[in-house]
Amino acid sequence: MLQNARDQDVNRALVIVPVLASGAIHREHVIRDPVARLSEAVGLAKAIDLTVVEAVSVRLTRPNAAAFLGKGKVQELAALIDSRQISLAIVDVALSPVQQRNLERGWQVKVLDRTGLILEIFGRRARTKEGKLQVELAHLVYQRSRLVRSWTHLGRQRGGFGFLGGPGETQIESDRRKLRERIARLRAEIGQVRAQRRMHRARRKRDEFRSIALVGYTNAGKSTLFNQLAGTHVQSSPMLFTTLDPTVRAIALPKGSSAVLSDTVGFISHLPTMLVAAFRATLEEVTDADLILHVRDISSAESDAQREDVRAVIRQIGLDPDNADRFIEVWNKIDTVDLEGRPAVYNQASRDASGTEVFVVSAKIGAGLDALRRGIEKRLLLDRAVVKRSPEPPQSEEMEDGVAHLAPK
Repeated sequence: MLQNARDQDVNRALVIVPVLASGAIHREHVIRDPVARLSEAVGLAKAIDLTVVEAVSVRLTRPNAAAFLGKGKVQELAALIDSRQISLAIVDVALSPVQQRNLERGWQVKVLDRTGLILEIFGRRARTKEGKLQVELAHLVYQRSRLVRSWTHLGRQRGGFGFLGGPGETQIESDRRKLRERIARLRAEIGQVRAQRRMHRARRKRDEFRSIALVGYTNAGKSTLFNQLAGTHVQSSPMLFTTLDPTVRAIALPKGSSAVLSDTVGFISHLPTMLVAAFRATLEEVTDADLILHVRDISSAESDAQREDVRAVIRQIGLDPDNADRFIEVWNKIDTVDLEGRPAVYNQASRDASGTEVFVVSAKIGAGLDALRRGIEKRLLLDRAVVKRSPEPPQSEEMEDGVAHLAPK
C-alpha cells in the first residue's frame, strides 16, 4: 500500500541534515549554524520541485562507516519514511557509495546525498549545449561509482526525475566501458568549448576590452547586480542556482571606458569537486578576468561562512582570493539589513582588515552602484593608459549553444 502511494508521488522528500558534535572531524563537514544548514538544504530540494514532507537535523558524535547515521537513527527514520509515505530521502552530506546503498536498503527509498542533489539541480538549470555537456560530465563521473545494480530494490519505482532516474533506464551505470567512452567524448567536446572561449577572450583583449567577472555564493544577488551594471534582463530569482549558463555583456563605465562583464554560476558549500572540474571551461571566464567582484549577501547570518566557501572554490580554480589588486568585495542586499544595523555594516566595510576594497550596495534598488562603477573603472585603469574607443556602440556577447558571439547591444 505504501509502495503504491510512493509510486504515485515520487516527489515526497525527507531532508536530513547530519550535525556532528563539537570537535568531530569529517572531511565533508564545516561547522555552520544547523538551522541555516537545514534551511539551505530544504531550499536545494525545492529548487527541483520536490515536496519536502519533513526536514530534520540529526546530531551524531561521528559518522558511521556503514551508513553515516547510526543504526538506531536509521531505524527511527525508516519508521518516519513509512508513516509519511516518503519516496526520496536527501542526506545533506557527501555519502560514500556504500553508505548510500545501505541507507537505500534500510529505508527502501531512493537516497540522494548533497553532491547528487546539486548535480540534479544543475541538470535542471542547464540550457545551453555547453552547460548540458558540463553537467553530464560531472554527473557521469559521480555515477561511475554508483552503478544501477546497487539499486535493484527500487525496480518497481517509475521513471524518476532529471539525471537520477529509475534503474533500468540507461546502460551507462551497468557498463563501465561505455561509461568511460562517454566521459572521454564529453571531455573532448568540452575541450573544443574551452578553445572557442579562449579565442573569444583573445579577441576581446585585442579589442582592448578589460574583463570583469562576478563570483559569489548562490543567491547572493549576482544576476541582479549584473542586470544593473549591464542594463540587461538576465533571469534573477531568490531560488538557488538560477544562473548556471554563463552570460557575458559589454558595459560602459562612467568616464567612457568599456569592459566586458561575466555572470557565472553561484558557488555553495561543499561544491562537488567533479562539478568544479567539469565547469572549468566556464570558470575560465573568472580565472582570465582582469577584475573579480566577489558578491556577498551581507544580510545573511551565514555571510562570513559563505565568504570562506567561495574563497575555497576560488583556490580550487587556481586563484589567490587574497590578491587585493584583483578582487573587490561587493556587500549586497544592504536594503534588507534593519536600519539600526546598517551603520555597523558601513563601519565594518570601511575598516575591513583583509585589504580587499569593499563596496556596500543594494543591487535591487540601485543603492551604492554609482560608487561601485567608479571603483571598477578606477581599478581597471590603474595599470594602463585610457584607451579611446571608436564611435561604434559597445558590443555584447550573446550565447548560442554555449559559444559567445559578439552582437550589438
